[in-house]
Amino acid sequence: MTKTFSLPMYDINHATTEALTDALVQLLAARGVAARVAWHSDLLPHWRDHDLLLSQTCGYPLVKLLPDVQLVGAFQSSAPGCEGLRYRSWLVVRAEDAALTLADFRGRRAVCNSDDSHSGYNSLRYVVAPLAQQGRFFAETGFSGSHRQSLAALRHQQADIAAIDCITWALLLHNFPEELAGLTIIGETPLCAALPLITAASTDQPTLAALRSALTQLVQDEAYRELCATSLIGGFATPDRAFYDEVLQWEQQAATRGVTAL
Repeated sequence: MTKTFSLPMYDINHATTEALTDALVQLLAARGVAARVAWHSDLLPHWRDHDLLLSQTCGYPLVKLLPDVQLVGAFQSSAPGCEGLRYRSWLVVRAEDAALTLADFRGRRAVCNSDDSHSGYNSLRYVVAPLAQQGRFFAETGFSGSHRQSLAALRHQQADIAAIDCITWALLLHNFPEELAGLTIIGETPLCAALPLITAASTDQPTLAALRSALTQLVQDEAYRELCATSLIGGFATPDRAFYDEVLQWEQQAATRGVTAL
């Protein structure tokens, strides 16, 4: 049976993403696992698919919405802002606000990609919580649908600040620097667990082992070194699921300060 997979989370340059997925198809085939790539606009049903072979999700959906999926592992990124299996978000504003600090954005407008995103929502809520008054910090918070659309909202003066995944920022800087024109970084969130690679609860252990073996070869084989470097992938590891508990802890710590939403 041929199962589907995708790598949707850092699909900045689609040609590069397709090259990565094509490489994985070949590596999995060499291990007796038939796979094909399928792209999805609605990711939660994709991640919950009983027959999901492999996908990349965010740590926040993993701990909040996907209790039954199996953790395959996580990529280590070479993007500035990452350390080991951890990444952070940059606090991004327009260049005209470059001299300000996060505290100066009280009563201004935030934009997030979605409320189930760690990098764009949970991390921003965590860093503003100590600054909030009566559970609020921003005057309003909009939702754009993606980090790229959040950056567009900043450029078009539809919002004033956003938390942007540092890997997304680095990929845009390399591939589409015009999308960062007129924007700057004024701060950062702490490091947190890198985006998890997942498979369905129904995936058997030999297939899970094949997935991990294929991903390990992808990051170690000289044949894929340039492809991984272009994708800012520097390694692959298999942390325990408890590695992602801190994502939920950030939500809980903000709640203790009365901040449950942005």
